[in-house]
This record gives sequence, structure tokens and C-alpha cells, in this order.
Amino acid sequence: MSKGLPNKKRGVHFDPDNVDIVAEQGDNLLQTAIAAGVHINASCGGDGVCGTCKVLIKKGGVDSSRTEKLSEEEYKQGLRQACQSSIITDLVVYIPVESRLETAILGRERKELAAGAEQVEALATGWRFTPPLSKLFIGLPPPTLNDNASDLSRLLRGLKQQYNLNTISVDFSVVKKLAKVLRDGHWKVTVTTLLNGSETRWDSKRRPTIINIEPGDTRGKHYSLIFDIGTTAVCGQLLDLNRGKVLAQSVEYNGQISYGEDIITRIAYCQKPGGLKKLQQVVIATINGIIKQLLAQAGVEVSHIGHIVATGNTTMLQLLLSLNPKYIRLAPYTPVANFIPQVRADSLGIEVGEHVYLHTLPSVSSYVGADIVSGILGAGVYQRKKLTLYIDIGTNGEIVIGNSDWMVTAACSAGPAFAGGGIKHGMIATDGAIGDFDINPTNFEPVVSTIGEVKPKGICGSGLISIAAGLFEAGVIGPNGKFNTAIRTERIRQGSDGYEYVLCWSSETQIGKDIVITEVDIDNLIRAKAAMYAGCQTLIRSVALTVYSLEQIIIAGAFGNNINISKAITIGLFPDLPLDRFIFIGNGSLLGARLTSFSTDMLNDEKKVARMMTNFELSEDATFMNNYIAALFLPHTNASEFPSVNKKLTNCHEVKLKSGVTT
Repeated sequence: MSKGLPNKKRGVHFDPDNVDIVAEQGDNLLQTAIAAGVHINASCGGDGVCGTCKVLIKKGGVDSSRTEKLSEEEYKQGLRQACQSSIITDLVVYIPVESRLETAILGRERKELAAGAEQVEALATGWRFTPPLSKLFIGLPPPTLNDNASDLSRLLRGLKQQYNLNTISVDFSVVKKLAKVLRDGHWKVTVTTLLNGSETRWDSKRRPTIINIEPGDTRGKHYSLIFDIGTTAVCGQLLDLNRGKVLAQSVEYNGQISYGEDIITRIAYCQKPGGLKKLQQVVIATINGIIKQLLAQAGVEVSHIGHIVATGNTTMLQLLLSLNPKYIRLAPYTPVANFIPQVRADSLGIEVGEHVYLHTLPSVSSYVGADIVSGILGAGVYQRKKLTLYIDIGTNGEIVIGNSDWMVTAACSAGPAFAGGGIKHGMIATDGAIGDFDINPTNFEPVVSTIGEVKPKGICGSGLISIAAGLFEAGVIGPNGKFNTAIRTERIRQGSDGYEYVLCWSSETQIGKDIVITEVDIDNLIRAKAAMYAGCQTLIRSVALTVYSLEQIIIAGAFGNNINISKAITIGLFPDLPLDRFIFIGNGSLLGARLTSFSTDMLNDEKKVARMMTNFELSEDATFMNNYIAALFLPHTNASEFPSVNKKLTNCHEVKLKSGVTT
């Protein structure tokens, strides 16, 4: 492989991707993989603290000492942390299954997008189908010696006469091509207008702006794009603005994931030389790839795209727009802007026509972003008197409580446990991930179910909740998350991280190793669920109510779709309320973006929604910390808050007594 390479040039081959790249001797192995377009999981962004970037060196050598994230046995087998390895010789590198970014999850998200597009618009009410982007066909009298008004004056006069448009502005790009288009179209043209306005002003009123002009009648080709810029994945849809339909949908991993799995890691990466530019470029590349897929699916030409709406958390939108997110993570936690003016999409590198503007929904604060505003808008929470808890669970879980009269909101730093991060055998929710779990309360044997019904290779967030709930109900772990070592079962044993429970023996797994849940894993889950529940408690008590006042709980996000509500209540993640009060809406962020593309009413309401929300910075709130400490047990230190859980524990105890089981 090295024949013909100059001195200090090294050839690196990556399996199973079958990709080759030439690198310099001394180059970092993880960065070399990224340059080759090969993804290796690196939750911490390459700082060496997460241990998710393990690779097997099949041939050649790297400069890499054993770290605490590698056992002595793994090191002897040839496993190394890619981010801590420098290339010495030509290499053949194998990426183990647990270090790869699986694509099966994207297929499921595509199906969820398709289903969601058909059924959830009815949540928000009272909106008319009046897209902010309009196409107007107009025929004008040609100029004569008796009427030689300028081309622009003639166009504006015609629009006033035929469409009663008295107050309208014109984009200069239209003026530049106006003369040619009018004559190419023999004075019959299609004008595209976009309702615009100064989104940075509280009293702004949207007025139409002419952003494009085309010869002939092109009203039948009237499309827009919407995107949810997620930390893990970017979801996109192509909309038909004539019929109010979703024509195509697609989802791809956000290219930024190779530089860190969470927003804090990416904010830190932005402070490196060229870091902000790099992160913007990779998310734009992801968007451009999705655009090509959407257009190909629907057979639509890119020239007929007229508008883009994007939403996402505050950090993701600032990275998209190349706005430095540095101060989002520093007290007093200030974003660059909550209401961002529209920007030409092509100026960001998005591959659409020069007339296309990108509109981003408003944010509330550094950690309550446009995705939450969009979800509240799409779910119609702001339209109803019903007291609602809206919750989007993730590394940075967001909570909104309120109704049509008021709303309070906060973000809870739950950590990566719900996404499988910080868990010994944690992984994202894709094929092979343990997603459900039951346990026989008499012999403590497990029954695991995996996504895709294949051999297990790890534990995803919903599986983690299910496992903890099952072990707790069976008495295998106590309220503090510690194992009951008096139980007679070979499944409980001492491991490298303390006591652990064997979910699957090595012969039953894809990875050739036992898959276990450890006390450290359970502790990480308890901390994550405590942050979410404490955030809910803090908000509801701030308005002198209790969790029992909640009439509806809306769960948004891809992770929410997979949660077993009953088991989530068992561990104290959700309030102990009747199950019929819980509803899932899937991707609420994309739902709101779609409605703002279909309706000027909803576009105007987005500002109202953002301004209705009173934000609480929980990191500075002593009440939150007290609630958090109280929630660091299963399900809670105050057991009376979870009566249904107490009942289940009593029933399970009775089953054991009848079976003669003692612990």
C-alpha cells in the first residue's frame, strides 16, 4: 500500500468501509478518519475522555499508550482510542460495530416523518392555508411612446391594479434581471413574493417583498423546504405550496457528529482555530445532500424552490448561520440573537437559487431554542386553556409548562445517558440496541428485546429506562440504584466498574462480549431522570401549582417515541399521572416549521409563542438543586408522589412471597 509514497507519507485503510487515504506520519488517527469521510464514534469530540472511538489496529503501528478507557486485555488485542493515536506506519484499521455510526435508525426516522406529516397538523387550530411565499401571474401592457414608464413602475402598477398590492418592496436582484425577463416573457410573467419584515422588532409587521420574477406562468411549480437541524440528525421535507402537501422527506446524520455528540463539545470545538467555519461547512454539506435527495424523490427542479424554513436548538442554528456560540455556555448564557433576520440561503453555501431566503424560527434563550418554539406552535399549546407539560428529552432536555394564558420554560442538562452516552454498553437507538427489557421476579432471568430483532450489541436510552425499571420492580436494585448482592443469581457480579448485572452473555451478542448494566450506568440514568423531573417540579411550583394540576403531557422528539411511559414513571422520570394524559407528537420541531410554511397565521404566531415563554435558568436556581437532590432515588425520596409505583412494588413483593423467593 505504501509503494511510491514520499517519505513520511503513510497509507491508511479503513475497514469495513473499504476506504483508503494518504496521511502524514504523526497525524491523529481520528482526524484522518474524518478527512477520509469515515465516521468513528467520538462523543467527546476527540478529547480522550469518553472511550467511544475504539478501533482495532489490524496491521501497522500507532503511537498510543493505554488509557483508562481501554482495559489491559483490549490493549493486548490491538484496540486503541483513535483520538489518542498518532500514525507511525502504514495502517489497516478495523472499526468495531460498537464504534460505528449505524444508518438503520435513519430509516425508522424517515417512516416516522412520513407518518407525522399526515396526522398531527390538526393539533394546532384556526390557521388558514395562506403560505407566506406567493406566486402571482401578471400580464402587462408593453411600453409605448405614450406610456414609457420604467419597467419597475409598470410592474408595480400592474400588481396594484390586479392584486391590490399597494405596499410592496422589491429585492434588488429582481431589478437586475427585470428588463430581460419581462421581454423574454412577452410581458407575461410570474412574480414571487415573500412576506417579510424586521423580525428583530417587537412591533414588526410583515409586508410582501418581490424576491423573484420568471417569464411565463410558473404558478404550478411552487415549492419550499423545511429543516430540523438536530444535534444528531438533520430532517428535511419538500413541501408543495399549492396543495399544502409533503412531497418528500429525508433524514441524515448531522455531519457535525464527528466533532462531538453534544452541543457543549461542539461549542468548545468552535473555539479552536477554524472550528466554527468547519462545523458550519459540515452541516451545510448535510443540508445540501438532503436537498438533492428530496428533489430527486419528487422530480422537482432546484430552480423552483422558493423558500427555506429551518429550526433547531439555539446552538445548532448559530452554527448553521456561522454565529459564534461561545457565550451560550458562559454565564449569564446569552445567545447572539433570539429573533434572527432572514438571510439569503446561497450566502451560507446552501445550493438553491439566489432568490431563496432562509427563515429561522425564534428562540427563547441559550438552551430553549427554536425547536421548542416550533413544537409549542405546532402542538397548539398556546391556543388552549388545558394546562400542558411539553417535554423534549435529550442531552439538553427542554420543558414548557402552560397554556394559552402563560408559559414557563427551562432547559435541564440531563447529560448523554438518554442517548446511550456515559453507559458502558450504551449506543444510539439503532439495530441491535436493547430497547425493551423484562425480568422474571422469581429467578431474576432477563428477557431482552432489540431494535430490528437481531442479536444485541448495546443499550439505547429507552432500553436503559426499561432495564432500570425492571430491575427496581424485581428488587434487584434498591431505590439508591445499588444492586442487592444477597440475591442468588450468577447475573449479579463484581465488574471493573463495581457491581453489574449481565443482560446477555457473550455468545448471545454481536460484539463477542457480555453486555452488562453497571451501578455507574444506573447512577448516570438516575442523575439524568432527576434533572428532568426536578426541572418539571421547579417550573410547576414557580406558578404555585403541583404536578397533579397537569391535564396533558406532550412528549416530543425521536427519543420520546420509543419510551414506555409506565416504565418511565416507575423510575421517576415523568409525574405519576394517568397514562391517557400522555401523547406523543414525534418531531414537533419539524411540525411547527411545516405550519409556518403553510400559513401566514402560524408564521405570525411564532413570535407570540416565543414572547409568551418566561425562561428560568435552572443552573442558577437553588430550588431546582433541592428538587434535583430529592429526585436522586427511584422513583423519588418522597414515595407518596408515585402511588402507582408503590402499588407495583407491593404486587411484585407478593409474587415473590408466593413463589418462596427471599432476597
